[in-house]
Amino acid sequence: MTATAPSFLGTARGRLTLTLLCAIAFLDFIDASIVNVALPAMRADLHFSMQDLQWVPSGYLLTYGGFMLLGGRAADLLGRRRVVVAGTVLFGASSVVGGLAGSPGLLIAARLAQGVGAALMLPATLSILTTAFQGPDRAKALGVWGGVGGGASAAGVLLGGLLTDGPGWRWVMLVNPPVCVLVLVGVYLLVDDDRRTARLAHFDLPGAILATGGMLLLVFTLIKAPDAGWDTARTIGGLAGAFAVLAVFLLNERRARHPLLPLSIFRIRGLAAADVTQLIAMAGFLAMFFFLSLYMENVLGYSPLQTGAAYLPLCAGVGIAAGVTAQLIPRTGTRPLIIAGLLIAAAGLYLLSRVPVDGTYLADLLPGLLVASAGLGLVFVAVTTAANAGVPVEQAGLAASLINASQQLGGAVGLAVFSALAAARTTDLAAGGRPVPEALTGGFHRALLGAAVFVAAAAVVALRAANTRGEHEGEHEEDASEPPAAVPAAEPLRFS
Repeated sequence: MTATAPSFLGTARGRLTLTLLCAIAFLDFIDASIVNVALPAMRADLHFSMQDLQWVPSGYLLTYGGFMLLGGRAADLLGRRRVVVAGTVLFGASSVVGGLAGSPGLLIAARLAQGVGAALMLPATLSILTTAFQGPDRAKALGVWGGVGGGASAAGVLLGGLLTDGPGWRWVMLVNPPVCVLVLVGVYLLVDDDRRTARLAHFDLPGAILATGGMLLLVFTLIKAPDAGWDTARTIGGLAGAFAVLAVFLLNERRARHPLLPLSIFRIRGLAAADVTQLIAMAGFLAMFFFLSLYMENVLGYSPLQTGAAYLPLCAGVGIAAGVTAQLIPRTGTRPLIIAGLLIAAAGLYLLSRVPVDGTYLADLLPGLLVASAGLGLVFVAVTTAANAGVPVEQAGLAASLINASQQLGGAVGLAVFSALAAARTTDLAAGGRPVPEALTGGFHRALLGAAVFVAAAAVVALRAANTRGEHEGEHEEDASEPPAAVPAAEPLRFS
């Protein structure tokens, strides 16, 4: 796109298109957190066991992340609009099933199906954005997208509280279908039909099965590890099996004629580093919402509505920081903003890791939430921009799926390991005779401190991310000829 070309974002259709794309992203992102404050009500109504209850949030994250690569590749091969429509229909239908579920198994199955629908919707949506908006328009559009992504988790907790305290927990699912209908109307009115033809042979079904199966086995093993024991044959065998399946997946991708994940995409400088940064950072970010919500409800005695409302300043902070970041990227590039955002967010998490048993919102929660919100807004916009910089149009769906898979899988993995840390600390304190609120708070301290360490560690990986200024497709700093950054192994672990 030349400098004199008209701005699509400057037109009414362009603004409506961006609003639609961000609404789809918001719908997908919010469903990762909207169920959290509704979990106690779900457990009481459907008679969940504590172990099975974990699968209401984690089932969505697993299929969302596990099928993301397939969703992105399908968008590139079959057409982005077609895949968005298919994913939206599946998402809406599974939301109806979940909202009407009469048993734990049916609700978990609905959440798994929801995740598949979201995995089809999101990478196609982000690739529509990165191809429809070019030059300065793209930087602004990604700034709005990043603000939506950063605030959706907090908004999910708020909306979940409103619905659970109001019409009931089933509406955290039933609120989705009407929105899906509006999305479908908007897609047909605003998004051009880029229908493409691809034979079934062009889909790497073995790769999709291996990637999803490996991640499912990994997280399932980690969920069960605290009960089974970390040094038992069951846990060690499960972990070994998961890594073996994922190794076979990589081997398959090297040999497949039409791989689900063409490894050549990692030759784009900084892309792997941006994705790994997102994965590690999200391990800490999602843990913050999870453990703070438990702290507010189980220690401070907040209602679901009060818990949700507590995140309003964070939502506002993320939105403001995202808007500022979009303006700064053309001047500073993405890398300094990612690193600054991660360090700021880590400081906020550290403050939150020190909340006392008799804490107050203004003195103990609000300062940390505001600091973390500034970091979140910076990171979401800058890392998304860096992860999509220099990607050719025909691989836009794949690049979008990688950054979003990193987000969802990082969240699942982080909740797994930090839940294990929290549970172990709480058990030790309770066994030592500490009161339940004090034991719970001690566990939350350990988990939130670990989350702060993860987010700070992500800043080290971000040193290898692209430093695009986002003004022209593929624009990087002068050292773009360097080889791609090595992909560090992702730190696993447990969900609660």
